[in-house]
Amino acid sequence: MKRTLLSLLAATSLLQLPAAYAGRLEKIQTANELKVCIWPDYYGISYRNPKTLQLSGIDIDMAHALGQELRVPVRFIDSSFANLINDIEQDKCDIAMFAIGITPQRSEHLRFTRPHLMSDIYAITSRSNRRIQGWADIDKPGTVVAVAKGTLHESVMREKLKQATLLVTATPQGREQEVEAGRADAFMTDYPFSRRMLETTDWARLVSPPSTYHLTHYAYAMQKGDDAWYQRVSSFLDKVRADGRLQAAIKRNKLAPIAEY
Repeated sequence: MKRTLLSLLAATSLLQLPAAYAGRLEKIQTANELKVCIWPDYYGISYRNPKTLQLSGIDIDMAHALGQELRVPVRFIDSSFANLINDIEQDKCDIAMFAIGITPQRSEHLRFTRPHLMSDIYAITSRSNRRIQGWADIDKPGTVVAVAKGTLHESVMREKLKQATLLVTATPQGREQEVEAGRADAFMTDYPFSRRMLETTDWARLVSPPSTYHLTHYAYAMQKGDDAWYQRVSSFLDKVRADGRLQAAIKRNKLAPIAEY
């Protein structure tokens, strides 16, 4: 009887803990929702159609699958690469699922799952641009290269560029606008976003590196310190790899060239 009473008191105490002290899994179940941070402009990853406002992409598919696994609805929360670390650390979402590049700076703050995608860096220029004919033309005096603040391309190009001028825009849309307007010669991006530019605009031209330039692994990110939550997500990812759901989502969203199974 004494042991039963102690167990009951312990369980009651756990329920009365402030949300900040509860484990992530308990918080998700108590709230009856899985909060997922996304960047809604990421074509093939977590893209919100501007006409229908419907979300689509591999990480939208996987987020719904994770919600089903946990038996809770999914609530998508708009984020960005610039706000990612703060959004996770400030508990805005339980997990970020928008193909987040694993970088040393982000790894200082976030815990990453096993990667499922890997992309090189590509350049987008305009069809009318005469300065950029090939990859070798990017890092030359007088060339202006745009990158979005907070993306991995910002840190990589700061290190890589020796002669070109780096232009850091406040938003990803800003880098596109600079190139389309002719104020920048090219902007740097990855495979999924380059597909969006080629499929949804009539002015963009792709410039690919002749060989590997800078490969980055993409995964999901969460707060550090909660091993139970990390293991639960890892177990889910192992399951969708094994049963083919991850591979099917990758193919459905035309990302097979950058898949990491």
